Amino acid sequence: MGKTSEIGGLISAIATSFSFSQSNFVSFADGPFSFSPFSSSNPSPSPQSSSPSSSVQSQPSTLPQSTAADNSEPAPRAPRNDHPRTTSAGFDPVALERGAKALREITSSSHAKKLFETIKTQEATRQAELAEKAAEFKALQAQAEIVITDVNWSSVGGIAERQRVVYDEQRKLAQHQAQTKSQMARYEDELARKRMQAENEYQRARNQELVKLQEESSIRQEQARRATEEQIQAQQRQTEREKAEIERETIRVRAIAEAEGRAHEAKLAEDVNRRILKDRANAEMEKWVAAINTTFEHIGGGLRAVLTDQNKLVVVVGGVTALAAGIYTTREGARVIWSYVDRLLGQPSLIRESSRGKYPWSGVFTRSLSTLSSGANKGSTSKNGNGFGDVILHPSLQKRIEQLANATANTKSHQAPFRNMLFYGPPGTGKTMAARELAKKSGLDYALMTGGDVAPLGSQAVTKIHQLFDWSKKSRRGLLLFIDEADAFLCERNKTYMSEAQRSALNALLFRTGDQSKDIVLALATNRPGDLDSAVSDRIDEVLEFPLPQTGERFKLLKLYLDKYIAQAGSRKSGGWLQNLFKRQPRKIEIKGLTDDILKEAAEKTEGFSGREIAKLMAGVQAAVYGSPNCVLDSTLFREVVDYKVAEHQQRSKLASKSEEKSH
Repeated sequence: MGKTSEIGGLISAIATSFSFSQSNFVSFADGPFSFSPFSSSNPSPSPQSSSPSSSVQSQPSTLPQSTAADNSEPAPRAPRNDHPRTTSAGFDPVALERGAKALREITSSSHAKKLFETIKTQEATRQAELAEKAAEFKALQAQAEIVITDVNWSSVGGIAERQRVVYDEQRKLAQHQAQTKSQMARYEDELARKRMQAENEYQRARNQELVKLQEESSIRQEQARRATEEQIQAQQRQTEREKAEIERETIRVRAIAEAEGRAHEAKLAEDVNRRILKDRANAEMEKWVAAINTTFEHIGGGLRAVLTDQNKLVVVVGGVTALAAGIYTTREGARVIWSYVDRLLGQPSLIRESSRGKYPWSGVFTRSLSTLSSGANKGSTSKNGNGFGDVILHPSLQKRIEQLANATANTKSHQAPFRNMLFYGPPGTGKTMAARELAKKSGLDYALMTGGDVAPLGSQAVTKIHQLFDWSKKSRRGLLLFIDEADAFLCERNKTYMSEAQRSALNALLFRTGDQSKDIVLALATNRPGDLDSAVSDRIDEVLEFPLPQTGERFKLLKLYLDKYIAQAGSRKSGGWLQNLFKRQPRKIEIKGLTDDILKEAAEKTEGFSGREIAKLMAGVQAAVYGSPNCVLDSTLFREVVDYKVAEHQQRSKLASKSEEKSH
């Protein structure tokens, strides 16, 4: 309804702007045709100028009066409207402004095109009506001229004046028609320009809507494409995970099957060997039974001869008795003497390993063997490029131990007191081997004991501790006493589970280590340094942490144990020629395709492994190679064993963590 009212308002404004065309029907003489030709601003004309037809119809009634007036005197001229209310042309711009405002509102509408088509149709109809009215006006004007000419022809005196008036009116009418045509042309141009502008605005808005729709469509397509790609990538990742899981399961099943096959083969071989050994044992037993029977037959014959002769019987009984008494006396006397000598000169029972001999005279042989072994170790050291032989440590820790070895050697040469040490870290990280190499590098003797051996001694623990330190002071070169698992008897003395014997042994060790010694270097090793007694910790001068090996150290350990357990597994060891003659020659392991890259890959997989676990890993590889039919180590077999050991290590770590959680 709003749009319809706007269209009606626009049409009425256009019609009003051209309403002056209706007022062109003016009279050409004084009398009843007295309506203003420029009264277009007044929408309601006067009764005299309502229409040309009414003025024409009123002509007969006024004709006698005008004739009479002409005969007597000329009638007064009607006043002319030379100052109209609107412009000089009689055009009111207010309606055009209202039409322009309606045009702007119509342009913003979505039905602008249809509206302009309707306006064009109405304008054409209006122009046709105006043309028809103009033709009618001309006809009426011609008729009025004829009537006026006929009526007023008698007035000779007023002919010239009337002709002049008619001429002036015709000239004004022509000027007014020319102005009307020019305004109509300008208005048509304005309508065409506004129509084109409206069409352009409509097309621009349409193009913007199309561009916006295209952008939205592109965004939706891009979002759909991204969603599809993400879904495809998620499916690919899921497929890869499933594939990896299947491969792991396949490797595990294959390893289990191979292990079961090797176990079955070993069991069959064990059964065969058992039967062979049983047959050999039966044959040997039969042989020994026959020999024993023969011997007893001879003994029986001799006994019968002795028993039948009384003199021989007396001699035999007396000789056997004297021999038994001599043997028993000699054995017991030698045992007493040897125990006394062993207590005075021998090695204490707490020592498990030492570079010194068990007795003073055996030290020459021990030192010569250690010299030979050190020479061999030097050869292996130069070959492996490691200053500690089979000990692979972190470079910073290895440098620290070398500095301690040099400092200890210089301390011994300058007769200065030694510094005690504490090695702590996870088990299997090389603490014992580092202590042994430290003693060798510093030129000291070393002795190794375990803290767990003290508790079973009971009340004799104190005596054994004193014997140990007395024996250690007898070393001329100085002694490095290494106590492994020191927390077993050097823990806090306020522990409720600590026995009185252990507390006494701890007090004895604290008494013997109260002052700094020039003869003994005390080196303690523990996995739990926090459990040590505070007095023991006070006697420690150097603390070294042995962490788990990193990737570089694990790679070196793998190469070291590969050479030890695999490359040199089939080589003949030193021994007597007779022993080597009757000993079974081990099979030589052949290595194929095992490069440093594979070892580096294994080093990365064995994260969290200690040095001992890596040695066990290579021992497992050796067992797997011996279980294979061709005794060949290739990359596939090596990777299988490594994966199996890594899974075993992870499972063991999980069980340990669960046990710790339960304990807490």
